[in-house]
Amino acid sequence: MGIIGYFVSIPVFADSGFILISPLNKSLSKKAGISLAGSVIALSLGLTATHTLVPPTPGPIAAAGILNADLALVLLLGLIFSALALIMGLVFAIKYAAKTYIDPNPEITEAAIEARLQEAPGGLKSVLPVLVPIVLIVLKSVLNAFKESVNGNLVKLISFIGEPVIALLIGMFLALALPKKLKSDMLSATGWVGQSLASAASIILITGAGGIFGKVLQNSGIADLLGEALADINLSLWLPFLLAAAIKTAQGSSTVSLITTASIMMPMMGSLGFVSEIEKALVVLAIGAGSSVFSHANDSFFWVVTQLSGMDVKTGYRLHGLGTFILGTSAAVFLFLFHLAFV
Repeated sequence: MGIIGYFVSIPVFADSGFILISPLNKSLSKKAGISLAGSVIALSLGLTATHTLVPPTPGPIAAAGILNADLALVLLLGLIFSALALIMGLVFAIKYAAKTYIDPNPEITEAAIEARLQEAPGGLKSVLPVLVPIVLIVLKSVLNAFKESVNGNLVKLISFIGEPVIALLIGMFLALALPKKLKSDMLSATGWVGQSLASAASIILITGAGGIFGKVLQNSGIADLLGEALADINLSLWLPFLLAAAIKTAQGSSTVSLITTASIMMPMMGSLGFVSEIEKALVVLAIGAGSSVFSHANDSFFWVVTQLSGMDVKTGYRLHGLGTFILGTSAAVFLFLFHLAFV
């Protein structure tokens, strides 16, 4: 469940991913004879890891844009550090969360799952809409580094299709090839297109509102004040992490936390010494790590996890909330150690 959540949340918001996978999770937990608590927390932490650390999820890609960080570098490092943090989260899910018993009680029957699997596309076909955009974005960055020794027309072509918007558009067209037969009602307001637009609308509004809020904070002078106050304190990557964690805990949205913290950090980057491409990428990831700490009652994802798994609020704080704290803090520790050793 942790691994499934890790990959699903790269192109899909964590809330939506959990809703999609929850019936399968309950059925498999029931079949395996294990408590739902362990698999639910593994799934929620897998979803959170890439939701906050790996582009092209809206939060990390917006933060990378604000800080002018190399998107491909953020993506590559994000995959590595989110995987390391998830390992710590899975240890928590297996050793602690799984000891709390919650009856899976799946609302979908085995027969219904088998029927869905009959209609589902193959593994390779399913992964292409996610994998192809990521490969194109990374390939663009790699080719740009060697553009003088590579054919100019090839560089121009890869640079075009490797642009995040174009790469994701290609992924969208590949997704249309997933069903065995593309029916006209899939393109209607109640079909795939309509549901996708409805889901995307809230994401666009959240991202836009977060950017506006960040710009207000930036123009208010708070960034300059923070920069002057903290420039002499050697907090290193802990500064963006702590800022993001505070904003996330206060208002609940990881995406807003990522965008707002990036807007605050942007004018401070030079004075704090974050000038190289790898340092900019690490700052984006430190913000992402902070934006996963601490999921509680003002976070919509907290209610999705608890309500769909039958947890009460107290258990949700003890399992999901503590799990996100361990996930985000682990990512920050790994980032700090990497920065200390190699940058």
